[in-house]
Amino acid sequence: MALRETRHSTEVDLFRQELVNLIDLRHPLVKLAQNIDWKSCGARFGGLYATGIGRPGHPLRLMVGLQLLKHTSNLSDEEVVAVWVENPYWQHFCGEQYFCHDFPIDPSLMTGFRKRIGEAGCEFILGLTVIAGLATRTVAKTSLAVVNVDTTVQDKAVAFPTDARLLHKARVALVRRARKGGIELRQSYERVGKAAFVRSQRYAHARQLNRAKAQSRKLRTYLGRVIRDIERKTEGNGAPQTSFARLLQVARRIHSQPRKRSEGDPPKLYSVHAPEVECIAKGKAHKKYEFGVKVGIVSTSKESFVIGAKSLPGNPYDGHTLQACIEQAERVTGIQPKEAYTDRGYRGHGCNTGTLKIWIAGAKRGVTAAIHRKLKRRNAVEPVIGHMKSDGRLARNFLKGVDGDAINALLCGAGHNMRKILKKLRLLCAQLGIMIGQLLSATREQTAALKLRTV
Repeated sequence: MALRETRHSTEVDLFRQELVNLIDLRHPLVKLAQNIDWKSCGARFGGLYATGIGRPGHPLRLMVGLQLLKHTSNLSDEEVVAVWVENPYWQHFCGEQYFCHDFPIDPSLMTGFRKRIGEAGCEFILGLTVIAGLATRTVAKTSLAVVNVDTTVQDKAVAFPTDARLLHKARVALVRRARKGGIELRQSYERVGKAAFVRSQRYAHARQLNRAKAQSRKLRTYLGRVIRDIERKTEGNGAPQTSFARLLQVARRIHSQPRKRSEGDPPKLYSVHAPEVECIAKGKAHKKYEFGVKVGIVSTSKESFVIGAKSLPGNPYDGHTLQACIEQAERVTGIQPKEAYTDRGYRGHGCNTGTLKIWIAGAKRGVTAAIHRKLKRRNAVEPVIGHMKSDGRLARNFLKGVDGDAINALLCGAGHNMRKILKKLRLLCAQLGIMIGQLLSATREQTAALKLRTV
């Protein structure tokens, strides 16, 4: 796909008014657009597009700008495109010359762009926000060398995985795929399967566990019959057997996995459509188990500016994730951190990154007054994670697969940085307005005093 540089002609349209004449040029989003290196996006992502083949692609500033605006405002792909049509400041931020009354892109192209740039491209977008933060003085360059590190769980968009629900969902998915592929099943168990699932949920809620287990056994029987029926009717047929391979593998694992996993058993599946989901226990009283992927967050100690958000599949020990998080932060900023402050979950980290000094909460030996202040400041990474979950999209990830986990975490970090930069620019604009008001007031007082002297 070729790359299209602009959506409009470079010639001036005499019958339309430009956006710069309609908007307030002191708006924080306008100031932020001036501090983002949009040209580097063309140099970084331009090679992903082929010239002279297919329909011209959309401008890279538009595609990158929409991703930033989405995670700044916590919107879905459909919502960000709809709001873009109504907001002239968003259109100016994405490089439009005139106000547009139609959708800039189809929302599905947001997914295609994320797949095209991958995790490395999202790291580059996070780096753009770091450069903008340095340009607007939201973060100091010296602060990039002193960081706080912590892990959290990025929940996946899945329902709570009970055994009955997984068995029911697997059977429904197989029946749906069979109908789509034109395979006539001996029995779909649609009516009795749904009734057994509802009864199991009601019995479990009423603490009638033996009855609930009986309904789960029925659901397991229904799923096994559907699996064997599909295997018989697709055996020897190349195309149907290939299309059912992945779903049948997931269904077999759900059908055979025990309630409690023993040593040597394969990892349990907790979702039909997202088999990469892991069960993670972080010791929280209000939420004993979380279903998603572990994410390592690296933020500056002074300004709480996010410079790393590493997806960590496999539920590793926190200490073993430190080196990967620090290396990602170094790739994003181009500066190797000199000090890293962590909680006690990182003991025994084994991190070997040259001159980096790692301080763990509760340390006593060699702690100076400055180090003690930074150790107390380590807790500042907790509200950063909270804001990324409540104001951003880290609390529930809707992107597919392991790649979707990594991409969503990085873009959530970019959205957090965007919100901090916009807040800084709003404060500067307010201070500038106050100074101008005071200057005008003083000028009027001096003018009035001169008039009195003249009289």
